[in-house]
Amino acid sequence: MSDPAPGLVVRRARPADLDAVGEVTVAAYAEFTTGPDDHYVALLRDAARRDREAELWVAERDGEVVGTVTVALPGSPWREIGADDEGEFRMLAVAPTARRQGVGDALTRVVLDRFRDLGLHGVALSSLAQMSAAHRIYERQGFRRAPERDWSPVPGVDLVAFVKEL
Repeated sequence: MSDPAPGLVVRRARPADLDAVGEVTVAAYAEFTTGPDDHYVALLRDAARRDREAELWVAERDGEVVGTVTVALPGSPWREIGADDEGEFRMLAVAPTARRQGVGDALTRVVLDRFRDLGLHGVALSSLAQMSAAHRIYERQGFRRAPERDWSPVPGVDLVAFVKEL
């Protein structure tokens, strides 16, 4: 099988990447926010904070950040639903111009490898029900829906959960 994402490099974010990571994340989530004044946009843009409090990874092609994911290790304040023996990831984001090019799949594979390397037994994540493109990535990677973990961080925002055993 050919490489589904030719020329793509997935690596830990560097300080020089943080502004681009913030902008890619905001752009990727734009259709799911209420606009620039949505309080969540500031969290999406704050890649420096995610890099300090979790592990920030990027997908890069030709020197340009085209995707990112936040890996919330046990103990990270970015964790929401992960059990003690599970990894969790957040804010999987692919630049709108790089969608359907294997970027999300590549980032998810790196996340799974990272948690396996740490000896964790599973992975959990939350997603908006409307994020069907992301759900297709998770299903391809072997995640299953975990409705018993669905939750709402604020009124009107309902999150669905996915889990995978490693």
